[in-house]
Amino acid sequence: MTPRPVSVSIDVPHPRADVFDHLDVMANHEPFTNHMLTDWEYSGPARGIGSKARVKSSFGALSDHADIEVVAASAPASIVERNVSAEGRRVATGTYLLDDLPDGGTRVTFTYAWEQAPLSDRVLSPLVRTVLRRGNTTAMRRLRERLAGDRAPA
Repeated sequence: MTPRPVSVSIDVPHPRADVFDHLDVMANHEPFTNHMLTDWEYSGPARGIGSKARVKSSFGALSDHADIEVVAASAPASIVERNVSAEGRRVATGTYLLDDLPDGGTRVTFTYAWEQAPLSDRVLSPLVRTVLRRGNTTAMRRLRERLAGDRAPA
């Protein structure tokens, strides 16, 4: 049995299409996730399906390399990344869902869902999920700050 998915959300004052355009570029993920994902190396197209990155993931004293690839995208609503790490024993998806807010802003929801998990993730599921939720919550706050610095809301 794999750990339950971890979802975090944040509201940003930017139109959904602008948020999608920002998230669609793989290199734009580094500045808001580099507190837990470092040593970014990019391959494939810069944006869209097939865009790839190899990163070093760090959670406390533990680190590992992960390969991330965009496997699905539906502008301006969603982007799905496939993540492979732990020498192939961990396979997961990271999904960004973008929903319009009544005020013209966007709710960004990121969900990390395991398809396959190593024994350590399964045994330590409550701890792993807590650490991942904290890291992803920080990433969403940093995304909001990054969007505010890059472009003013419409």
